[in-house]
Amino acid sequence: MTSDGQDSFIHFQTKLEDASDIELVVIVPTFRRPDHLVKTLRTIVSQRPDVPLATIVVENDADGLAGAQAAKDFFSGHSFDSSVVVARRHGYAHACNAGLTAALELFPRIGLVAVIYDDEIAAPEWLDCLMAVQEAHDADIVGGPQLPVLGHPQEQKWKRHPVFAPPYHGSGPVPVLYSAGNVLITRRVLDGMPRPFLDPVLNIVGIGDADFFDRCRAKGFSFAWAADAWVAESVPAHHTTASWTRARSLEKGAISTLMEHQRDATFSGRLKTLCKSLWLLASSLPVGIRLWTETGLAAASLHPLHVAIGRLTARIDADDTRDGNRDRD
Repeated sequence: MTSDGQDSFIHFQTKLEDASDIELVVIVPTFRRPDHLVKTLRTIVSQRPDVPLATIVVENDADGLAGAQAAKDFFSGHSFDSSVVVARRHGYAHACNAGLTAALELFPRIGLVAVIYDDEIAAPEWLDCLMAVQEAHDADIVGGPQLPVLGHPQEQKWKRHPVFAPPYHGSGPVPVLYSAGNVLITRRVLDGMPRPFLDPVLNIVGIGDADFFDRCRAKGFSFAWAADAWVAESVPAHHTTASWTRARSLEKGAISTLMEHQRDATFSGRLKTLCKSLWLLASSLPVGIRLWTETGLAAASLHPLHVAIGRLTARIDADDTRDGNRDRD
C-alpha cells in the first residue's frame, strides 16, 4: 500500500480485528523522538474507548527510521491493531497527510481519527472525553488542551505565560481550532475536504494545521473543545526563556496575519488586518499590565506587544516553525 501520492509506505503492521471493524484510528506523527514516542504509545494502548481502535505511527525521518523501529518494537510486544507508515517527504504536513490517507485506506469504515504528537502523553480517558464532546454537540472536529510539562522546579513559573495557555477553557462549541496536536476529526470532514488535507506549501511558515481548520470552517464544519481531554506536552528547557517566549509570541502574531491574508488577500482585507494589528499594538500596554498582574510573570506583560509586532512584520523563522518538522527541541 502506498499513500499521499506514492510518498509513503507501510514499514510494519499488526492485525487483530478485521480492518472493516475498526472505527477509530489514532495517528502519531513522529520525528527523531523515539524514546518519547514510546511514552506516547503507552498512553494510547491504555485507552479503552467503546469502539474498536487502531494506531498509526507516521515516521517522518525516512533516513534514520529511529521512530519507526521504536514503534515496531513496541507494537510487537502488545496485542494491538497498529501500523507504522514512513513518509518519505520531510515536513509535518506530509506526515499528517500520510497518516490520514493511510487510515482511510487501511480501515475503510472508520468514523473518527484522533491525532497526538510524539512529545505528548494522553490523559487516561483522553479518547473517551473527545468522543463524549463530539457526540454531545455533533461537532465535526474536537480539540483539547496541550498542557506544558516542565522539567525543573524553577521553570514552573513559565506555565503561566500566555504562549502555553490553551485557546479555550470550558467544554463546548468553539469558533475554530488552531493546532492538530490534540484533535478528533470525524469521517465527514475527511470525506468533505480536498486532498492533500494539509497544504505542504505551508510547511515552511508553520500554518498547515491552522490553515486546514480554517478551510474546514469555510466549508461549514463545526468545532468543539473538550477541556478534560488533555495531553501533557514535554517542554524542552530552552523553551522556558524570555527569548524563546518572545520568538513564539512574534510567531503567533505572524501566523494570525498570514491566516487573515489567506482568507482575504484583497486590498480591503489587508487593510482590515493592518488596522487590527495597529489596534492590538495600541492596546498592548494596558493588556500587558493586566497579564503581569494576573500571572505574576513580568515576561507575560510583553506578550501582547510581541504579538502585535509579529502581526505587523509577519515574518516567521523557517528554522523554528511548528509545522516544518515538529522538531522543536
